[in-house]
Amino acid sequence: MRTLKVDLGDRSYPIHIGPGLLPEVGRLCREAGFPLQSPLLIVTDSEVGPLYLDRVASSLADEGFRTVVHTIPSGEASKSLENFEAIMTTAITGGLDRSSAVLALGGGVVGDLAGFVAASYMRGIAFVQLPTTVLAHDSSVGGKVAINHPLAKNMIGAFHQPKMVVYDLDALKTLPKRQILSGLAEVVKQGLMIDPEFVTWLEEHAEGLVALRPDLIGEALEHSCAIKVGVVTQDEREFGIRAILNLGHTLGHAIEAVGGYGTFLHGEAISIGMAGSALLAVKLGRDRAIYTDTIRVLKAFGLPTVLPDRYSEDELIEAMMHDKKFKQGKVTFILPESIGSVSIVEGIEESAVREVIGQLKKGDSPW
Repeated sequence: MRTLKVDLGDRSYPIHIGPGLLPEVGRLCREAGFPLQSPLLIVTDSEVGPLYLDRVASSLADEGFRTVVHTIPSGEASKSLENFEAIMTTAITGGLDRSSAVLALGGGVVGDLAGFVAASYMRGIAFVQLPTTVLAHDSSVGGKVAINHPLAKNMIGAFHQPKMVVYDLDALKTLPKRQILSGLAEVVKQGLMIDPEFVTWLEEHAEGLVALRPDLIGEALEHSCAIKVGVVTQDEREFGIRAILNLGHTLGHAIEAVGGYGTFLHGEAISIGMAGSALLAVKLGRDRAIYTDTIRVLKAFGLPTVLPDRYSEDELIEAMMHDKKFKQGKVTFILPESIGSVSIVEGIEESAVREVIGQLKKGDSPW
């Protein structure tokens, strides 16, 4: 087991990464100081629950914990007010108190939703992230929890740090390939954002990472988590540098919203968003190599870089206007300066964004 620390003073917490950790959840919760008298709520989804719920629940029972369970349908559409209310009902009827905790067993959807429940229940109780996807290595770290509104992704949410993150790499073995690739998009993003040597390493080992070779995927996820930890500890609530974690997300979130949360997986939409950010950077005067290098790395992982023609510019622009990064009639983008270096650029004109959306539909040679 490898352990990283998110250093936030009295709200610091560990990230445990390694194989065979889900059966250790009970012990880790006991060592974290959760009282046996207060029930724990496990939130999972319809795909993950049948695979891993029993071993987590048994581990907790072996240590003397009482648990209640709430299962949501799998998929991004479950990050809704309706499911938020339903989980709240389970928490209330299950007798959760201020010393209880919510355990999020699943991918990013489960983590975001369960975390927002924990942030809201009795004005905030503890929660534990138990990520089971590659993608959730990113969303489980940093304390951003949220649900979606039909008009905008993650518009209803809070900052609420977990008590700990327990990342069992064995859970990745049951993922379909498309989910693996989607998660690797966020790993690639971390490198493109801040670490050019990591990008080179990722590209060289793309085939083994997609195949989830244990030595490679463990190293990649630990390094990717470490990058995010470094950013979050500098700027927990995104008043400055933490915004760079949104590379590809301005357009990517709009693609998800317009597509109805499910047409593209999150990482797929972010991949197209990163291609768009690179295009926009070139349009604003950066070297064209930024775009060609970005596309090459994304394609090494089989990630999409072309926007389907059915996505209208008007709909995407409207979705961006509801995004948290929209200010005073203009959009903020995270733009690459080179591979491994980005800048926060405010006040991007709508006309430039429209042009980039049109170019993204043309494919590999937009000029």
